[in-house]
Amino acid sequence: MERALLVAARLKRSRDEQLAWQIQDSLDELAQLAWTADVEVVGRATQQLDRINPSTFIGKGKLEELQDLREDLDYNVVIFDDELSPRQQRELEKALGDSVKLLDRTALILDIFARHAHTREGALQVELAQYQYRLPRLTRAWTHLARQAGGAAGRGGTGGVGLRGPGETQLEVDQRAIRRRIAHLRRELEDVRAHRRQHRQRRQREAIPVVALVGYTNAGKSTLLNALAGSNVLVEDKLFATLDPTTRRVEVPGGRAVLFTDTVGFIQKLPTMLVAAFRATLEEINEADLLLHVVDITHPRALQQSLTVGEILSDLGATGRPIIVALNKTDRLPDPDGVALRLAEFPNSLAISALEGRGLLELLERVNRVLEASMIPVTVRIPYGEARLLALFHQRGNVEREEHGPQGVLVQGRIPAALVGRFQHLVQEKPHCDAVVRHGSPGDASRK
Repeated sequence: MERALLVAARLKRSRDEQLAWQIQDSLDELAQLAWTADVEVVGRATQQLDRINPSTFIGKGKLEELQDLREDLDYNVVIFDDELSPRQQRELEKALGDSVKLLDRTALILDIFARHAHTREGALQVELAQYQYRLPRLTRAWTHLARQAGGAAGRGGTGGVGLRGPGETQLEVDQRAIRRRIAHLRRELEDVRAHRRQHRQRRQREAIPVVALVGYTNAGKSTLLNALAGSNVLVEDKLFATLDPTTRRVEVPGGRAVLFTDTVGFIQKLPTMLVAAFRATLEEINEADLLLHVVDITHPRALQQSLTVGEILSDLGATGRPIIVALNKTDRLPDPDGVALRLAEFPNSLAISALEGRGLLELLERVNRVLEASMIPVTVRIPYGEARLLALFHQRGNVEREEHGPQGVLVQGRIPAALVGRFQHLVQEKPHCDAVVRHGSPGDASRK
């Protein structure tokens, strides 16, 4: 395994004693990322600064300390806990020497994503993010990059990099090859997005509710999906163990079919380019009827992780929909009585253990109640010749009253908002569509 020295720096915004703990917490997470990438951590270095050095990120004295630690720790990789600018990366590579590989948090996460992307969509998304990261960081030392990019482009059907033009440097050829590859990947991803849009429209026509599992990486979303659906999604105690989205059909109490979709886990300082590249996948969150936020309640920074998830959801525009918070891994809590205290910290939450199956029935009942609260009350008269609509009402809605008459079946009940248009010509009383407007803030419905 490669041997890594982790480096973090923070600004002296205050003399808060918790600052050092915040640095160490972030480095703990960076160490877990390194372990996921099969890198052994042999040391850490931290520094508090009045301002970040625009050339080397850390101060001159700290950089000399890193050089001195080389002999003691025998490291061959240095990983910074923040994203380095192209200039900082170049200057640090010069200072540390050719025998030391330099990575920042973004590059490490990209490497992990590349290892765990198994579908065509996931591979395309990761490759796009990698090239977007590399482009501004190209130097003349990247002598083989054009050939590598050209081979990848050739496999993608865009041809080789072409001949070098008059007066062009190798760096310019490399940059042009990468830009061409980026354009090709974006076109392919747009095709994937169109295909996913068709699937989503088909689901909407069937009016099957969608619950999106969101949460910090390694919170136990895949374990929960397996427990709810009896499936076999990969479960591993590593960050970003599962990357590609997975959807499973689950029957909730009352017999309703619901689609549960597992999405990529979040993390603090999630690279912007990754969020952009995975937007096609993350659209599943925006289209969901309900968000199920899974929290690892045993993590010492569980509340901070929850806030990070909330910030990313806000950035994605995935606000204004109901949210249920599932406090997972309660089987690992040393004091079971502490669950009540943790529930008070998280509004609209319930305690579960996906591994042992505790609390899952209550969770499904809560999901069913929230989905029912978002349905629209209608009264329709369905002609006997449109028996399929009657079956659809029974299958996707809740029938409260049904009367058979000479002109058809009078049905009173509630249906998903997506189905209102299908029954509009049969409505006897105007549906209360304004309920959709009132049903807005996260968690409102689940408290009804």
